[in-house]
Order: sequence, then C-alpha cells, then structure tokens
Amino acid sequence: MMNVWQRQVLSGTLTFFGFTILILTITFYAFPFHSWEDLWDREVLDMPYIFFVILMALSFGFVTGVIQGWFWRRQLYTIEHCLFELTKGNERVREEVDLKEMKQIEDAINELEDKMTKQTELAQRMVTERAEEREKSLQEVVVQERNRLARELHDSVSQQLFAASMMMSAINETDTDDLASRKKQMKMVERMIHQSQLEMRALLLHLRPIALKDKSLSEGAEELLYELTQKVPMDIHWSVETLSLEKGIEDQLFRILQEAVSNTLRHAKASSLNVMLIERDHSIILRIVDDGDGFDVEEKKASSYGLQNMQERAIEVGGTLNIVSVKEQGTRLEVKIPHWKREAGDND
Repeated sequence: MMNVWQRQVLSGTLTFFGFTILILTITFYAFPFHSWEDLWDREVLDMPYIFFVILMALSFGFVTGVIQGWFWRRQLYTIEHCLFELTKGNERVREEVDLKEMKQIEDAINELEDKMTKQTELAQRMVTERAEEREKSLQEVVVQERNRLARELHDSVSQQLFAASMMMSAINETDTDDLASRKKQMKMVERMIHQSQLEMRALLLHLRPIALKDKSLSEGAEELLYELTQKVPMDIHWSVETLSLEKGIEDQLFRILQEAVSNTLRHAKASSLNVMLIERDHSIILRIVDDGDGFDVEEKKASSYGLQNMQERAIEVGGTLNIVSVKEQGTRLEVKIPHWKREAGDND
C-alpha cells in the first residue's frame, strides 16, 4: 500500500502527463499538424507551442498539488487537534473519515482515548478505595498530622513570635526620644505578629480533612472559605457547584484546595482570593486565583513540597495541575480532572 508521500508524487506526475497528452490530443484533433516539427515552429505567446503545452501542464499540476496539499494539511491539523484535546483531558467529537490512512489513524486515536479513559477511571477507583482505607486508620493520620504541625509551628510561628518578643524587649529597654524610629520598630513587630497569625491559620487548614468525613466536597469547600472570611482580612469570593463525586476525588481536591489556600495565606501577601469549583464537558475544574506577590513557577516546583504534593494529588486521580504566576500580579492555579458519570448499576 502506498503512503501519503508516494501518492502525492504519483498524483502530480500523472496529472502532468495526463494534462499534456490531453492538450496535445485536442490540438491535433482541432488543428492538424503536418509533422512533429510544427510543435516547435509554431509559437503561442512568443514561445514554441510545445513549451506552451508543458507550461500549461505544469501550472495545472501545481494548482492540483496546492489543492491536495491544503486537503492533507487539514487532515493533519485534525489529528493534531485530537491529540491536543487528549493530552488536556478534554472530550473530543468522533468523526467518520473516508481515507484509508486517516481511518487507521482515527481508529488508533479512538483506541488510545478509550484506554486513557479506562485507566483514569481505574486510577480514580483505586484512589477512592485507598481513601476508604484511610478512614479506617484515622487515628494514625491524626497522630501524623499533629507531629507535622508541631514541626511547622516550631519552624515558623514559634520563631516569628520569638523574634517579635525580642524586638519588643529591645524597644522597651531602649531609652530614646526618636519617635520615628520607635514607630518604625513597632510596625515591624506588628507585621511579624500579623504574619504569625496567617501562618497559624494556614497550618490549622491542614486539620480540615477530618471535617470532610461527613460532608461533600462542595459543602466542605464552602464551609472552609466562609470561615476564612470571618478570620482573615482578605476579600474572598467563591463559586462552588453541587457535585456528586467519588470519595477519592473529593478527598484529593479538598486537600489541593487547602494546600493552595494555605500557600496564599503564608506567602502571597494577597488582598483577594477567588475560588471556583465547577463541572464542564466531563471535567471537574478547581481554580484558585489570588492577587499576591507571585513567584517563579519553575523555580518553586523544584523546591516546594506543597506544589509537588498538589501535582501528585492531581495526577493520582488522572488530572492535570496548571499554575500561572506573575510577580507582583498574582497566581492562578487550576486543577482539571476527567470525570464520567457512571450509569446506574455500573459497578464493573
């Protein structure tokens, strides 16, 4: 079977010779020549007639080639678009094709999509099973979280409060009439205490997975964000749809939300936070946007345990994590997880 390149070459060659023979046949029939030499002696547009015929055939072959090239370009673009949608986890429209080569490629893409769908569903089911198993060992999880929080408190909040305490002692022991300097030092202490409060609230967010035990993801997210509005001096808005998800997906998305909000409180110095949780085109989308300091994403990915943790959680349920951050303009984090609702009774 010929490939596309061979078919193009053969098509162009046959078009050239076919059109040449057609013109010569019409010429000999309509204007009989006495000999083949007449093809060289007679001129059209100041050139020998035979050259004119060859030029016409080449022009027709060129136009035919351009049309065929455009056609194949369209076919290849369709393939590229299908593969792009697959890599993004989006649902694509399956179309019938007529060409044999394209049909084989279409069948291969369909087979790949079906395989990815089954693998995603299997991964989500395994995560759900592990989440249910984790519920059985809840006490162990609580102990681990307490130990981790103790380390975090010692490394961040405790040190900041100690620094603020030392600075207050220095201010009190300093006998000076320089009010501007004293006011500046008090401002520094105020910022330290404020940052310690944010650190403390961010750490407390990591105790929230237990609260999701008897709540859906939508209920847990709304409760979490509402409580933040009562405790954090930040403009917080959210749009959360009521979703019916497997336990494993809910658990991972809620932990990603906690980690992202915690990072915003601890590092972003943001004045506003927007959260969106929706389902569109067989995908669950969690988007978190702040207007904070921003950071270098590639640099942070290599060193930040939190970002790596969120990435792993998204991949574990067959999803993707995309982070866009611009310094002094804020950060946008988006998790997209494929989700196909099972028919009633489909437990296979």
